[in-house]
Amino acid sequence: MPLSDPMIFNAVCAQQSHEHVVLSFAARAADVLRFATIDRIGRDAQGELSGFQRPQVAAHIREIRDYLEKPNSVLPNPIVVAFIAGVEVEHMDGGIARLSIDMSDGAQGFVVDGQQRLSALAEVDRDFQVFVSALICRDEAELRRQFVLINNSKPLPKSLIYELLPTVDDLPARLSRRSEAADLTGRLNFEATSLKGYIKQHTWPEGIIADTVMQKIIMESLNNGVLRDLSRSAKGGDKCVRLISNFFDAVKRVFPEAWHGQTPASSRLLHGVGIQAMGDVMEVLAERADARSVDDFYEGLLCLQDRTAWTDGDWHFDDETRRWKSLQNVNRDVALLKHYLVGIVKADQRQRRKPAPAPLLEPSEGAA
Repeated sequence: MPLSDPMIFNAVCAQQSHEHVVLSFAARAADVLRFATIDRIGRDAQGELSGFQRPQVAAHIREIRDYLEKPNSVLPNPIVVAFIAGVEVEHMDGGIARLSIDMSDGAQGFVVDGQQRLSALAEVDRDFQVFVSALICRDEAELRRQFVLINNSKPLPKSLIYELLPTVDDLPARLSRRSEAADLTGRLNFEATSLKGYIKQHTWPEGIIADTVMQKIIMESLNNGVLRDLSRSAKGGDKCVRLISNFFDAVKRVFPEAWHGQTPASSRLLHGVGIQAMGDVMEVLAERADARSVDDFYEGLLCLQDRTAWTDGDWHFDDETRRWKSLQNVNRDVALLKHYLVGIVKADQRQRRKPAPAPLLEPSEGAA
């Protein structure tokens, strides 16, 4: 068959959604690799997201390949492939359909699920057939949406799913909230902010701060904090990014030794427990001191100097003393550190608001 000839498969058509065509058919692994590609997630120089599949996991692929090389191996789980264009479906009686894939412009499909199995099959010297579940989507946005929803219940890295959310519309409520936080996190990491390059994402593994931790403090603020009102105003996303960037710029200036050249293992300021606690400090300063600029936050953070143990020493909490590195990203320790830092900041703000004592008046001349 010439490479440009259409590929034709007899398929079973499932009645599922009026908006989609869902088909199932058997195909040789080599043919699947001809009509479908694995579109790996990445970002361009401007930070724009492209693709959606995670990087290959070499060890997992080797395990699958070693199994498939055995003569009695089977692979009942289907490869899920989505098409946006380049396919025609001819419906026949009894739920049977004929799928024609146009190959004149190369591969038309995108692997949505099963990329590791397919990669392993490419290394196996067998004429192995697999089941293919084909989903025909109206556009790329719908393809991404299906990828997120299909894979969200499986053990894919949550970080990958969350990074894709801002590119997907019509999500369940719980994912919509995460989507906004993921979008702000990505902007903080790839735009000109104080956190540029600091956040570890699937498309930026060189980062230090876990993206899920940043998303968590942003989600809390979007729900009940300063970012809630900012996000609803004109250019709300820009204002949210600027405020968070200004706060962490101030954090870096107040605690330079605990930030620069450090990692979560060497500084609890960059650790999940520290980032979450500082998220609450940001909220207190934004609410009680109306802090918005770098200078505002810097002034409000000065009270914490010499009262933290980010990289060495002990934390002196109300009822216990803890070594600096004993704090972990668990609920109890996060709550303990939040209570401690927020308590200091609130006390400092109360002291600032106290009216200055009235000056003593000199007795007037001639007074008794």
